[in-house]
Amino acid sequence: MAFAPGEILATAALVLVLLLWAGIRARLADVRHRMSAISRIEAKLDLLLKQANIKFDPYAGLQREIVDALQAGRKIEAIKLYRQSAGVGLKEAKDFIEELQRRGGIA
Repeated sequence: MAFAPGEILATAALVLVLLLWAGIRARLADVRHRMSAISRIEAKLDLLLKQANIKFDPYAGLQREIVDALQAGRKIEAIKLYRQSAGVGLKEAKDFIEELQRRGGIA
């Protein structure tokens, strides 16, 4: 029994879609697993900080205007304010603000 060219293409497309779906599903399962592990680590770290009576403040010693800009999602403004207050260049200020966002959980 011979297959028509259209049937072969449709079958190949279906197989490709199924393979892509399986790959995406596997990646999502891996991401879920890693997020679960990170959540457990964060919970343990929070407990350790609480037991040691340590308050984590990623914005300690930073001007309130910079913190406000960061928390409001105004990254460029935060970079400008940090450049003015610290007297650093654009790259240093950008790197500092991005690290601050990472530490503060602001992506």
